[in-house]
Amino acid sequence: MEDEPNVTYITIGGLVDMEKYKYLYFSVVFTAFILIICFNVTIICLIWIHRNLHEPMYIFIAALLLNSVLYSTNIYPKLLVDFLSEKQIISYSACLFQFFNIYTLGGSEFLLLAAMSYDRYVSICKPLQYPTIMRKRTVSIFLVLAWLVPACNNGALAILSANLKLCSLTFNGIFCNNAIYSLHCENLKARSVFGVVALIITVPLPVLFILFTYTRILIISFRSRRNVRRKAAQTCLPHLLVLISFTCLGAFDVIIVRLGSDFPKTVHFTITLQTILCHPLFNPIIYGLKMKEISKHLKKLYC
Repeated sequence: MEDEPNVTYITIGGLVDMEKYKYLYFSVVFTAFILIICFNVTIICLIWIHRNLHEPMYIFIAALLLNSVLYSTNIYPKLLVDFLSEKQIISYSACLFQFFNIYTLGGSEFLLLAAMSYDRYVSICKPLQYPTIMRKRTVSIFLVLAWLVPACNNGALAILSANLKLCSLTFNGIFCNNAIYSLHCENLKARSVFGVVALIITVPLPVLFILFTYTRILIISFRSRRNVRRKAAQTCLPHLLVLISFTCLGAFDVIIVRLGSDFPKTVHFTITLQTILCHPLFNPIIYGLKMKEISKHLKKLYC
């Protein structure tokens, strides 16, 4: 069975009692999925429709919200089916595909936040040069790299994992994250190297760059007039809140996988639910309330 190309295994390996509360879980997750799609798509459409929102900052926000929609679509349909199924199984190839999508979209989120921080840095610290630096071509390059770089890194990881022999067919989680490595009989050196490179490129480097740019913005804002400080706070605060939220959830994901069975199942399940429920809802709420132009269009739409 281990040598079969499309081996299946139980997705929920004792992490939570699916049978006991399955209708409650299904209702909560289904409601959250609908809200995530509605909230994110609404703001994406507003940015698409209104010409005054066709600026680099709002384009990056739309890309970030599109990531939330794709991330949720990658996880929720299978999760909803699992809640109502007697056995929660998934083919190994489908699990690898889900793993690839999750970490590609997660990595692109950090890179998009880095692009947004650079946009704010140029806007506040070099306002006269902003039109020449942040042109349509520059924005397009940032968007392509934000999705292409993590896709290449995680694609290599998925390919290297595809032909490895499986020693376990039980996955302790509710979706396929990097805990799938625990299923393999051996730890491939090439995969470990790719994993470290992918992690460095998509997490520490963008976060350090974001901290550097916001530090520069903070220094220049304090030296400037009050309206400059207000503009910096209005545009930078939402990005920082999203960065802190996503970084914390990403750190928990790594810690949980490293600790494995030593981590309490209830805490594991709670944090996993926060990752798939709260963050995709958090993004549109933060940008909808804190970004002045988006908030204005939302008020017109609903009021």
